[in-house]
Amino acid sequence: MTSPSAVFDGKRGDLVVYFAGSRWDGPPGHDRRMAEALSRFRPVLFVEPLVSALTSLNRPELGHLMRRPRLQVHSPRLAHLVTPVVPGFSRPGPYRLVPPMVRRATRRAIGRLYPSASREPLAAVICSRFGDPGDPLPARRRVFYVTDDLVAGAGMVGIERDWLLREEADSLNRADAIAVVSEAIQERYVKAGYAAELIPNGCDPDAYADVDDAPIPADVTLEGPVVGLLGHINDRIAMALLESVADTGASMLIVGPVAPGHDAGRFRTLTKRPNVCWVGPKPYAEMPAYLRLIEVGLTPYADNAFNRASFPLKTLEYLAAGRGVVATPLPAVQWLGTDLVGTAATPAEFAARVQEALAVPRTEELAARRRAFAREHSWDRRDAQLAELLGLGARAGT
Repeated sequence: MTSPSAVFDGKRGDLVVYFAGSRWDGPPGHDRRMAEALSRFRPVLFVEPLVSALTSLNRPELGHLMRRPRLQVHSPRLAHLVTPVVPGFSRPGPYRLVPPMVRRATRRAIGRLYPSASREPLAAVICSRFGDPGDPLPARRRVFYVTDDLVAGAGMVGIERDWLLREEADSLNRADAIAVVSEAIQERYVKAGYAAELIPNGCDPDAYADVDDAPIPADVTLEGPVVGLLGHINDRIAMALLESVADTGASMLIVGPVAPGHDAGRFRTLTKRPNVCWVGPKPYAEMPAYLRLIEVGLTPYADNAFNRASFPLKTLEYLAAGRGVVATPLPAVQWLGTDLVGTAATPAEFAARVQEALAVPRTEELAARRRAFAREHSWDRRDAQLAELLGLGARAGT
């Protein structure tokens, strides 16, 4: 087996370590997208969220994380690390043991990537989870990047709000700079006395450039036109909105994993309707094929504090594919400031807006306008903002 040091680029002082809040596998989330984009500037080590033997038992789809190599090198500038920890790590007591464990695993991984005795500071450490496990890894710049308002979602994630507030304050105070994905989080931090840079989610327009030439998937037999929801089905999704759209008779395609326990009976009932097709989770490489089938993408988020502080990825991805979009009127949608996204709050209004969107012909001119708007919000633009915040300067090799 080739040593990681034989294929990884740069030196220790070039490395960016990214402590992610979302996993590498599955539908690529904010952290993976940003890490991939940043690797164009400097070599990046993506450190996955924690996983334990108990996690893999409760969630079998994560079992492979306990079996595969801890450190994987994907390209000369991008590697990712799985960090197994003790069961019950998410509880406040055992959680105190986690940062040292993750820190040791990360140091070992850096040592494998750069085996020289050099102890020069890393280029940067990014942490998008509470309790910076990268401290005290020496780095020239430390950024706390907040992609979700966990304090607002304390009840949803089942963690004590006061504990989250303490962890959040600790992370804010450790950081040299703070980045956030939404104005709602930015405003909360500014009120608390912390300056925060707004760096929202983005999209990869090139990934959907040829969506209309993608192979048609064999597991969908819906009659067109089709509306679609692509992404995780969890407590963020308002089932009543999906049901209202299905009530109109519109063909609905749902692609993505369902969180354990999330309105399981209600979701099963929805997917048994003849005009609804759920194909389960699919590899990201297959997403263009499913996007080819839909005319209107749905972002049916529930109206709660957690979602109001979020920035849904799927809205921009639908536009990047040249598709129409109907979303709930989250502040992030208002921030985009475009008439290319229809908005509605109630089930009846949402269903009506979807019907209106389906009635609009997808001309080449309209699809091109949608794609051009999405390109203004590409990951390339977002990572340039983050690279500037990190003090990375020009892209390596340019």
